[in-house]
Amino acid sequence: MIEKDLNKYSKYFDGYTELRQQININTNIVLLNGNLTTNDKATLAGVSARVYRNGYWGFASLPGMNGPNVKEALKKATKGAVFLSSHAKKSFPQLPVEKTCGKNDLSSGRLGEPEKNIVQFMREIDAYIASKYKNVKSRRFWFTEHDVEKHLITSDGSDYYSHIPIHRMILFLTYEKEGNCADIYRMSGGCGHSGGIYSSISEYCAMVDETTEHLARKSEGVFADSGLKDCVLSSSLTGILAHEAIGHTTEADLVMGGSVASGLLNCQAGSRLITLVDFANTACGERCPVPVYVDDEGTKAEDVVIIENGTLKAYMHDKQSSLHYGAKPTGNARAGTFADEPLVRMRNTAILPGKDKLDDMIASIKDGYFLMENGNGQADLTSEFMFAVQMGYEIKNGKLGRAIKDTSVSGLAYDVLKSADMVSDSLRWRHGGMCGKVQPIFAAVGGPAIKCKIHVGGR
Repeated sequence: MIEKDLNKYSKYFDGYTELRQQININTNIVLLNGNLTTNDKATLAGVSARVYRNGYWGFASLPGMNGPNVKEALKKATKGAVFLSSHAKKSFPQLPVEKTCGKNDLSSGRLGEPEKNIVQFMREIDAYIASKYKNVKSRRFWFTEHDVEKHLITSDGSDYYSHIPIHRMILFLTYEKEGNCADIYRMSGGCGHSGGIYSSISEYCAMVDETTEHLARKSEGVFADSGLKDCVLSSSLTGILAHEAIGHTTEADLVMGGSVASGLLNCQAGSRLITLVDFANTACGERCPVPVYVDDEGTKAEDVVIIENGTLKAYMHDKQSSLHYGAKPTGNARAGTFADEPLVRMRNTAILPGKDKLDDMIASIKDGYFLMENGNGQADLTSEFMFAVQMGYEIKNGKLGRAIKDTSVSGLAYDVLKSADMVSDSLRWRHGGMCGKVQPIFAAVGGPAIKCKIHVGGR
């Protein structure tokens, strides 16, 4: 159980110290073709301590949150910092002082939806699909709920408690007609416990109907023509591009490691229509899917305008990288579990909406593609990327044409953003994504649709 008063352990601090208790409760339910294959809940709870001394960190973590474990973690972390710093060949300045106190409890005192209710909801949707869509040959639902509670204090005086639950439902469908197969997955969810979220069968069935209609068209679709094409990327593609191929290159620890962004500060990184922000907790007047109010170093989380009107303006920082660059910490230091050290991580990364209408963007293309849903992919620190596309349509003479089969897009992300000449007027989030930089952690991506030039794969 999280202790309300961690400050009683501050007498054991030696130099700059962070002490964190954290509980992660993960629920997983999987339904495959109407059969319940997974229904489990796992709890990971413990304490970690981190101590900074002359440029070096000592870190220790232990499962369980009793007093002896807290003291032992502090002792080991201090010992590690002392040992490492004893080998330092030069002196380093102290970390910037950041003091933030407060509480953010988004659980609202509510429990998640009982597992039996979630399973019943999934069964009803599954039965709906099975009875209405005979061509759907495989149906898989995956429900997850991640409940993260933590309490952090630092020697700077930060004292912060948070309880942030996040849930998601992923639907995987495979469609077959006359020997032609197509598959797709769709994701829904958001911040907060699942209580009451999955009570509307009709709302979810409407999403199923839309998805199945796209699948039917995709099964009869054509292969895309390969090459550099004029395309409209939906918010799904725009979001994954912003996170994987741009965002990671501007995390300050990776910039220090030699990412392409190390030479782009105050240089052109996109067209003047592109402004890209890593939002802390609120965007366009609404709470973000993964709200971060105070990071795991006790720094107040602030929005980071990474690209402004096409110019690369800032990196995302923790305390140590901000010291290196002479910048202010931005509240991007995040840890997945109690056993993880905080790293520079994104929170809610998106390109800001523009002024264009989606219909006008499609109408402006003579021969190209509207790319709607991304699949898996990868990017590196040069901003070179390749992402799967699992749903899209031809654009012929300004109108949507035939659906296309699975394809891919690739290129250098900064070049793609430089080619953007239209940006839609709406911001949509892709809920519930996990970022895998060293340690899995929730991060949201989103954005408007953008019209740009991008390399499309073929057969």
